[in-house]
Amino acid sequence: MAMTGYAAPVRTGVAAMVLCCSSAVAAPFAYITNQGSHDVSVIDLASQQVVATVPVGRSPAGVVASSRAGRAFVSNPDSKTISVIDMRRQQVVNTLAAGDGPVGIDISGDGKHLYVADWYSSRLLVFDALATGAAKPLGSIAVGRAPAGVAAHPDGTTVFVAERDDDSVAVLDARSQRVLARVRAGSHPFALLYDAPRSRLYALNVQSNDVSVVDVRDIRRPTVVATVKVGKAPYGAALAQGGTLLYVTNQHEDTVSVIDAASLKVLRTLPGFGYPEGIAAHGDRVYVVNWMDDNVQVLDAATGQKLTTIATGQNSRGFGAFIGAPVER
Repeated sequence: MAMTGYAAPVRTGVAAMVLCCSSAVAAPFAYITNQGSHDVSVIDLASQQVVATVPVGRSPAGVVASSRAGRAFVSNPDSKTISVIDMRRQQVVNTLAAGDGPVGIDISGDGKHLYVADWYSSRLLVFDALATGAAKPLGSIAVGRAPAGVAAHPDGTTVFVAERDDDSVAVLDARSQRVLARVRAGSHPFALLYDAPRSRLYALNVQSNDVSVVDVRDIRRPTVVATVKVGKAPYGAALAQGGTLLYVTNQHEDTVSVIDAASLKVLRTLPGFGYPEGIAAHGDRVYVVNWMDDNVQVLDAATGQKLTTIATGQNSRGFGAFIGAPVER
């Protein structure tokens, strides 16, 4: 059974998903990590079908798909590696040694730097995302205990890290490799989602069953401005409908909370999921990854209505920004 917050097979939150909206971007794909079958299901969002199954390391958990890099990066905590998938070939083209237990993962907006939370060693690793062979980290930044979710700021140097066992979120400067600030969150923050238009960070607290809303307009003075109660063990989050709706998966309740991002009021709670974990939005649809049911449920973003179900691998997680499309050259 997957667990909330790691220990053996990892559990992680979901970072913000950013897609290039240029006409020079191919049809997007969703990269769903499957903990039980040690592979990634690649879903073509145009056809809503799995078009490839890519073997990776053991117990893959975290994922970020970078359109600019043309690669999807997958954390394999049990193998202590990152698998690098070429989006055009849907094949692993590189494997990076990544500490003692890589979990959360995100990438800079320009697609050049990869940020990896090393759970057991309490640090954030920084890699060259475009490396073509074995590569050592460019940097290693000490953080709090059990770092989980990671979210990169659009400025290209600021990174947020959920320090789960310290009940806090750290603000890091990746260039100078130091912690700039910390803010107290709820109990055991795991996933992070950055809301760029509002200069706001959402921290999902798996033990207090709520979301800490953090104002990060001044990155050196992050401040919790609201706490939103959701279901049991919130795990993943995604902004949909042009950023007006915040969707949150509740693992231990088999539900998804839908929140008005402006008022921070819960509008509805959607039932009928199977230990939902990762979640992402694209266009007018929301994609919910179900660990127990080995599938992805596709929802109408505006209403939350279920449109279809896509079978994936065993124990699907999809922790991170799992949708992307390679920029055509």
